Amino acid sequence: MGLLEDLQARSGATCELCAATDNLKVHEVPPTSVTGVDSSILACETCIGQIDNPDTTDANHWRCLNDSMWSEHRAVQAVAWRMLSRLKSEGWPQDLLDMLYLDDDTLKWAQETGEGIDESEKIIHRDVNGVILENGDSVVLVKDLKVKGSSLVAKQGTAVRRISLDRENAEFIEGKVGPTQVVLITKYVKKL
Repeated sequence: MGLLEDLQARSGATCELCAATDNLKVHEVPPTSVTGVDSSILACETCIGQIDNPDTTDANHWRCLNDSMWSEHRAVQAVAWRMLSRLKSEGWPQDLLDMLYLDDDTLKWAQETGEGIDESEKIIHRDVNGVILENGDSVVLVKDLKVKGSSLVAKQGTAVRRISLDRENAEFIEGKVGPTQVVLITKYVKKL
């Protein structure tokens, strides 16, 4: 079975967030080092659109999280936490957040996008040209870099796909150069 079929079987062919049955799609929950059922959810176009574009968020649509936040699947729990954190100024989402329990790994994953952090506290990662980098972006190296602890030299022009951001330091990102997972300094990369 493919990913879509697996998620349809897991969710009973309904949106795992709002239980809609129309226009369902696979939504990969960032950031993720592996793809598949454990890092994806089945969601409707309405939910995906509001997850991806905070400006279109309709707080009343997300009252559905009162039920879906109790899902046994980590990806659904992470998205529920993120959306409740985004909406906590509405009042009712804060009550749900107070009730929601996530294990440490799931909570760390949910927090990795910076959802729920005040804009003034967020760490912003910028490439060599000042363009903001996001989890999952692709970058290219702007100079040859020696990889510490190995004989590998990452050449200028090497593409690094699906980066992840260091939550504590705006200068560091992680990604794979060939088969090797490396830490890169943002001033040596350019967003593709």
